[in-house]
Amino acid sequence: MGEAPTATEPAAKRTTGRALISAERIAKRVQDMGREISEVYADIDTPLVLVVILKGATVFAADLLRSLSIPAELEFVSAASYGSGTAPGKLRLAHMVEGPLVGRHVLLIEDIIDSGRTVSAIAKRLRRLRPASLRLAALLDRPARREVETSIDFTGFVIPDRFVIGYGLDYAGLYRELPGIYTLT
Repeated sequence: MGEAPTATEPAAKRTTGRALISAERIAKRVQDMGREISEVYADIDTPLVLVVILKGATVFAADLLRSLSIPAELEFVSAASYGSGTAPGKLRLAHMVEGPLVGRHVLLIEDIIDSGRTVSAIAKRLRRLRPASLRLAALLDRPARREVETSIDFTGFVIPDRFVIGYGLDYAGLYRELPGIYTLT
């Protein structure tokens, strides 16, 4: 793969070719997802609880939250299944939601569904908190890597089996600031 580019290099030098998904396509799709989610949850009588998986899903979740036309609250879980590289490692759950979820409608927000192991483990823990419903929204779905059957209720984009960065997704903690989705050089 070669030497990793530095964080101070321009985005064009840190990525290869054109963006896999442009910032404009992401913005449009996130708006559409917000509309879909708002329609599905239009009749609930309490705010929807968005449970955001840190850190990668934060950019997506912030834009998705702003696109909703229904009341929503934010909760966070901290999970990591990648170390400093691209190979999956042991799943670590460092923080679970702080607010009560009993009887609440919960939407789990993830940046990318790969193997399905992370989101499956988190969903299992969330179900123990007895929400009224639990659904999943993911910006990216990479089914070629699936190890655990995962049902995604709201999907942004299905992508090929490439390692991607940008729009919150990182490589060794870098490149989250890129406005689109790029393959890593």
